[in-house]
Amino acid sequence: MGRFRSTGITFLMILIISMLIIYSAASLITGETTSGTTTEQDYDQVVDDVLDEITTYIQIKDQKGKYTEINGVRKIQKIAILISPLVSQDIDFSALTIQIDNGEMVNIFYYSNRSEKIQGNSLFEHPLWDNINGSNFSLISINDRDNSIVDFNIINKNSDLAYLIFELPDYLAMEKYDEIKLTLFPDTGITRTILLYAHFSISSICTFE
Repeated sequence: MGRFRSTGITFLMILIISMLIIYSAASLITGETTSGTTTEQDYDQVVDDVLDEITTYIQIKDQKGKYTEINGVRKIQKIAILISPLVSQDIDFSALTIQIDNGEMVNIFYYSNRSEKIQGNSLFEHPLWDNINGSNFSLISINDRDNSIVDFNIINKNSDLAYLIFELPDYLAMEKYDEIKLTLFPDTGITRTILLYAHFSISSICTFE
């Protein structure tokens, strides 16, 4: 893991330097000034933009679903995705959208602006589910020492953990062996896509593979 991080940091440094060289060359070609406060601010902005685009990456630690009876058929409707940032940085979930694609329909879920701590509640029986309507999602905070998730809708440390919860509408609910493609779109950074496969489970709660 240490070697991977070292390689990643080296790559970032090389990329940022390359971006700055390209920016400087472009400035010279277009005749723009390359000295003074404006240039320093522009360089800072370029560095910030590059870092945001490369390092804003959402890790997925766990992915669970819960079977329930829908019109006499056992289906997964409630889904919970455990997430964390790859590095310590702000990820604003008020600007995040989720895309669900089952191969026939594509649905978009938006943040409900509601997040709460897990406290003593069971994950799939948490009161926050009462605010889920089939087109939005909320966050259940698992680890958040500075309360950034609950107070500001922001995950800002790589130690932060939260379950992103949403409920599929009846027509998208998953029977066993169904699969859907889930894509997370942050406001900046790298889009994350995973495949949720509903394997057979005797218990009501299953872990997606």
